[in-house]
Formats: sequence, structure tokens, C-alpha cells
Amino acid sequence: MKSNQPAKRVDIVSLKLVKESSMLYQRRTIRSPRGAYDLVQSVEEADREHFMVVCLDVKNRPTSINVCHVGSLNESLAHPREVLKTAVLSNAASVLVAHNHPSGDPTPSPEDIEVTQRLAQAGEILGIEVLDHLIVGDGEFVSLKEKGYM
Repeated sequence: MKSNQPAKRVDIVSLKLVKESSMLYQRRTIRSPRGAYDLVQSVEEADREHFMVVCLDVKNRPTSINVCHVGSLNESLAHPREVLKTAVLSNAASVLVAHNHPSGDPTPSPEDIEVTQRLAQAGEILGIEVLDHLIVGDGEFVSLKEKGYM
């Protein structure tokens, strides 16, 4: 059956993970929420919400960090596909996610809890465990795993 429509052009693409810079992490392995906080605490100084993904290998050693979303003063709507895209491209065994609250109060919002649960479900489907979600602000952090939301 012939169509009168012209053929559709389909792009041939490749995906690459590009290293923009690097940093030294003295502990080498993340063993606790405090260890994760030490790695991501620099984001607490941002004036808008930054949602970060820390990719880990099978021994919980960080392999890459990506700021996958920059939000507004009081929200960052990180979608699971954007969060886990970095993990897939980095061949991560697991991830930690973190974001800041520019207000300085790291208390999780209902939206923070909901996105954490959605991320954990999506990660389970992909075989990439979401180990924790940290909310940071003014020298403090909250671990959603420690609070029982995961």
C-alpha cells in the first residue's frame, strides 16, 4: 500500500556522557547519609533549588554527579526520566539524590516525599536502586530514608 506522504527523516544519534570537571572525595565510599551530605553540601549555597544525582558503583563509590534540574526559589520538579538518565549513561548500580532548600529549612515537603517515592519505583524497574534522598540547607540535612519515606 503506497502513501502519498513523503518519507519521514529519522535522525541517527549517539549518546555521550561528557565530563565537565572533577573533584576529590576523601572518603571514597559513601557509608551513611552524613557521608553523602559531605559530598553534596556545596549545593546548599545556591539561590534556587538544584536537584543532584550522585551515581554510585557496586561498592557505593561515587562515579559521577549531575545537577539534573534547576528549579525556582521554592520548587524543583525533577522527573524520574531526567534523574535516572544520568544513572543509565553512567552505568550506575545505585544513586543518591539530593536537593537544596534555599530557605535553609531542610524539612521535606509533601512534593519532596512524592517525588522520592516515584524515583524509587522507577529505579526499581530499571534495576538502579535509589539509596536515599537528602534535602540540604544551612549546614543541616534531612535523609528521607532515615525518616522512613523510602
